[in-house]
Amino acid sequence: MAAFEQELLALLPRLRRFARSLTHDAADADDLAQVTIEKALLARSSWQPGTRLDSWMYRIMRNAWIDTTRARRRASETFIAEDAGMGVGAPGAAEAHVALTEVEAAMRALPDEQREAVALVLVEGLAYKEAAEILDIPMGTLTSRLVRGRQALMARLGEAA
Repeated sequence: MAAFEQELLALLPRLRRFARSLTHDAADADDLAQVTIEKALLARSSWQPGTRLDSWMYRIMRNAWIDTTRARRRASETFIAEDAGMGVGAPGAAEAHVALTEVEAAMRALPDEQREAVALVLVEGLAYKEAAEILDIPMGTLTSRLVRGRQALMARLGEAA
């Protein structure tokens, strides 16, 4: 199982990025990534070697996020967004932080379905077929969500997006 664990470690940056796109919060994203890894380690016997580990992990993460949001809704918990001052850093970082904040806000404004499609295809670089399988939707539905998501991002961020 050492190969499984090595592949899993290599996926961590991508998993954290996808978690951030789902949760909109760094702390929640870290929690979601941890839950996903825990579930994957517990269920590693169900992963079939030779198949894409990243797709399997994205599906686990998406399902864990759905479970989390449902539990939060039931418990009526409220989370406050991070302080805006947390991104202050090295010279030149302010412009990058502003641009990143604008992109995050634009992604947050997308409906969940479009945001998931955009995150998997445009951010993570998955093929349409893989993203459609992860989201458990037909390829045409994925394409439609991507088109609407791109249009909404371009409208919000400008044509340079």
